[in-house]
Amino acid sequence: MKVFASIQEASNGELKGAAACLGNFDGVHLGHQALFTEAAKHGKVAAVTFLPHPGKVLQPQLAPRLIVLQARKLELLEAAGAAFVVVQPFTLDYAKSSPAQFEASLFDGLGVGAIVVGTDFTYGQKRAGTVATLTEAAKARGAKVVAVAPVTVEGVVVSSSKIREYVLEGRVEAAARFLSRPFDLEGVVVPGAGRGRTIGFPTANIDTANELRPAPGVYAIRVRVPGEETLRGGAANIGVKPTFGGGEVTIEAHLFDYSGDLYGQRLRVEFLERLRAEKRFGSADELSAQIARDLEAAREAVARSFT
Repeated sequence: MKVFASIQEASNGELKGAAACLGNFDGVHLGHQALFTEAAKHGKVAAVTFLPHPGKVLQPQLAPRLIVLQARKLELLEAAGAAFVVVQPFTLDYAKSSPAQFEASLFDGLGVGAIVVGTDFTYGQKRAGTVATLTEAAKARGAKVVAVAPVTVEGVVVSSSKIREYVLEGRVEAAARFLSRPFDLEGVVVPGAGRGRTIGFPTANIDTANELRPAPGVYAIRVRVPGEETLRGGAANIGVKPTFGGGEVTIEAHLFDYSGDLYGQRLRVEFLERLRAEKRFGSADELSAQIARDLEAAREAVARSFT
């Protein structure tokens, strides 16, 4: 997959005749994947997306917590079938582009032969451009626009905002159905307080830049450890550890049957099921007994995930 740093950089003829999917593609969920499946019917597949997310420029106080970081999004776009990705810088000046300017950049600049969007796609200053105006612009240039209907799961429209809602509520199984994979985040293992080891359950304290984190609680997880070919099961606690007096929110993962040194390693953690909410226990022994039960439940959940 080839990545261009702007529409201008990509206007070199390589995307001539391509089928371009347009959107922010946060999470690259089932709805986004449907766009790429359709685009593959019309030519070599390209994605045109924006950085940062327009909401962070236009309404920073209301901007969403992104489901994935940029590097992960590019990885998922490639998995969805994109041969090219155009990452257009989004600025206040760019937001003032007229619909006609945006249309020209795609059809005349990139030279795409088809554009694939959702039925509610808008573009240009004040979102004045619609699927109808984009279709007119395409026809005038001998190109075409394909609008893909929303994807639903059990009657609910798949959207990035709904996935964020599910994750923030701890409903990671529901989020996975919309994503077509478990919600995941990445981070580097850093030193923690070391309490897990003292009660017999060593944990990896994960420092992540991901904006979106699941609700506090205990989760069954799968972890990709560098150098290992298969995913490793485990359990993670997200929260302030109220039994030990609380503090800042941390993400601590216990990996089943693992004894190596993970400090400094970058892990990808997949959240499979929420086992319980965070709870304060009366003693370390009480907590230790509950953790043993949590790990048994997590093993069962992980086993289900591999079937």
